[in-house]
Amino acid sequence: MYAIIETGGKQYRVQEGDVLFIEKLEASEGDSVTFDRVLAVSKGEGLVAGTPLVAGASVSAKVEKQGKNRKIIVYKYKAKKNYRRKQGHRQPYTKVVIEKIQA
Repeated sequence: MYAIIETGGKQYRVQEGDVLFIEKLEASEGDSVTFDRVLAVSKGEGLVAGTPLVAGASVSAKVEKQGKNRKIIVYKYKAKKNYRRKQGHRQPYTKVVIEKIQA
């Protein structure tokens, strides 16, 4: 059984036991979170797609870690104009483990 959920403006295909790195959530490590925006659920006999959401479906997960990704460098320049800008960025994330899919 798997589900397609939406969180942080992105869609994820999840199964029980999956580990996801998603956009930062306001939850502490060890907390349980519930994703109510379930777009589709695959059961044994077929796929149930929502219009746009599946009614009564939810996915529960446990927050394992809050962290930041590796640094990326954003470098802007214009040739022959002496314009250079260097900036670094570390995107925050939340690591979650999918515990249960209710459909």
